[in-house]
Amino acid sequence: VQLQASGGGLVQAGGSLRLSCAAAGRAPSNYAIAWFRQAPGKEREWVSGIGGTGGVTYYADFVKGRFSISRDNAKNTVYLQMNSLKPEDTGVYYCAAGNLVQSTVRNYLYWGQGTLVTVSS
Repeated sequence: VQLQASGGGLVQAGGSLRLSCAAAGRAPSNYAIAWFRQAPGKEREWVSGIGGTGGVTYYADFVKGRFSISRDNAKNTVYLQMNSLKPEDTGVYYCAAGNLVQSTVRNYLYWGQGTLVTVSS
């Protein structure tokens, strides 16, 4: 499975962005998809995840109520709608595919290249 993340950019605090993760390859809709992010000098952290059918979604506490994950399996694309952005949301956002929605980096089999989100104060 190949993943392509896009949609990052520069936004002011309080603004919104929508990230996309386009999947290609063998049966991408079978995989759970997660978003991780990595700020400069910090470890990669799990942000949100969605099951293969889109029926279950999970969020890290620090984005609950602000971010929303969804998927369109007809387009093989997962979205992360990010609202009320804060400067601490700044980082490179990666999408990853795995068999289950889990928060651990090593459990994911495939990774996209990342898209940079910068939130100015």
